[in-house]
Amino acid sequence: MAARSLWRTRSRLLVLGTAVCGGSGAAFIASSEDPSANLKLCTTIPVRIFRNSVTAASIAFGRALRLNWDFAQCSLLIWLWHLSYRGSSERDKVKHEVHLRSAHKLQELCFKNGGIYIKLGQHLGQLDYLVPEEYVRTLRESMLNKCPVSSYEQVCEVFKKEVGETPDKVFAEFDPVPIASASLAQVHVARTHDGKKVAVKVQHAHMTDSAAADTAAVGFIVNTLHRIFPSFDYRWLLDEMSESLPKELDFLVEAKNNEKCLDNFRKLSPHIAEFVYAPTIYWNLSTSKLLTMEFMDGAQVNDVAKIKKLGIQPYEVSKLVSQTFAEMMFKHGFVHCDPHAANLIVRPAPSGKRNIYGKRKPQLVLLDHGLYKELDFNTRFNYASLWKALIFSDANAIKEHSAKLGAGDDLYVLFAGILTMRPWKQVINTSVDHLVIQGTNEDRSELQTYASEYFPQISELLRRLPRVILLMLKTNDCLRSVNNELLQGSSLESFLIIGKVSSDAVLEAKRSQKKSLIKWFKVWLEGLTVEARLWVMQFALWLLQVRQALPL
Repeated sequence: MAARSLWRTRSRLLVLGTAVCGGSGAAFIASSEDPSANLKLCTTIPVRIFRNSVTAASIAFGRALRLNWDFAQCSLLIWLWHLSYRGSSERDKVKHEVHLRSAHKLQELCFKNGGIYIKLGQHLGQLDYLVPEEYVRTLRESMLNKCPVSSYEQVCEVFKKEVGETPDKVFAEFDPVPIASASLAQVHVARTHDGKKVAVKVQHAHMTDSAAADTAAVGFIVNTLHRIFPSFDYRWLLDEMSESLPKELDFLVEAKNNEKCLDNFRKLSPHIAEFVYAPTIYWNLSTSKLLTMEFMDGAQVNDVAKIKKLGIQPYEVSKLVSQTFAEMMFKHGFVHCDPHAANLIVRPAPSGKRNIYGKRKPQLVLLDHGLYKELDFNTRFNYASLWKALIFSDANAIKEHSAKLGAGDDLYVLFAGILTMRPWKQVINTSVDHLVIQGTNEDRSELQTYASEYFPQISELLRRLPRVILLMLKTNDCLRSVNNELLQGSSLESFLIIGKVSSDAVLEAKRSQKKSLIKWFKVWLEGLTVEARLWVMQFALWLLQVRQALPL
């Protein structure tokens, strides 16, 4: 009976997917600037839908189905249920094998489809405390540094479309083998005609068109799973992808973000500006699909051994990462939302400064500026106020500012737990280290159990929150993962930094509001006639006299 039900569901997924793709394919080809290229793309959409459907169904149904849909495999669901009452090591072994097999299926799907699937896989690989360890380890080891690579012929194709020449004509030297490949592009080392070493980011061929098709395919899967499992509501993800992807695919937007980020540190955070850097952009050698920038050398932020070889303490790097992103979130309101390990480079500060132990001070180099979010004044103020309340265990303020950010009066406890990865009893604990995560197996197990138990509520919370806050959650996940690899957990110092920066930002915002009010009053007063101004001043003096006459 179970097998028949699963088969029917799988069939519905595949039939609906094929219909959706077939119906949209003709319109997609007809509206494209390059119909012949996109005809080829459209023939791959049903294949991707098939892969998506099989993988999603396999993982959703207890992660117990194999691609051959063998009836015997379905019995694994019953076997897991039976073992759960025995609490045996055998159950743990079976559970581990099921998770590992599903993780490899998901990895295979991401690599086969490429593009935005790899971005989704990268994000899952950062969720140390929410996603089973098998997924985190499998996806993290492969998604950050082992993405599919475009051939040199495809690179030349992009160059010809963008600048009308092949790479060897544009640059004095161009290494055809990329030094890194990501979900949307790959990076080559080159040398300009005036001898400068540069990094050239080249978008994968036809990425713009395939990204549109992939968004539709992911949308089909998410919507279908929501119909089958109403508690699985990640439709907000589609809205975010639709808004963010076009910006990420335009490298000129990335270049502007790069420069704005650096400018913000110079103007708004001068005390750490020398320790934060972004590569110089070569605008004359950049287009929407080609980005030429200063070549940066250093250690990837999670390469602890190399960081130590550079004479830098990982602890100092952790503090700098926390300070950098706290300044962005709470003071600048312009946040790099993809700070995974491959996008953060560490090198000794060019100034040569050392700490009290004689170790070299680090400089954090921010790469890949394609995904940024701006926080308006109210959102930034409430988000800073919320983190201040979390650091100082202020339950009333946590509730107040969580509600203002969209969590409501009923899910503020859960929101605090997602932000801190700590249960509520720890969040409101008044001890100074109440938010520190030790990175132990017990910590991991407790949080995964918590996430599993409250999955429907988590889904509802994510649906409610503004998309900009969802991106802040993603940023937090990435930063937590970086800190975990640097320190095998989180540090008290990082939370003290967050507490200080958020408190300063709240105070600064209140001062700004007062200044704005005074400025508005002055402008309003200047617009009045002389008689009206005199009357206002007399009225203000009368109010002051009344206030002084009242008993304290």
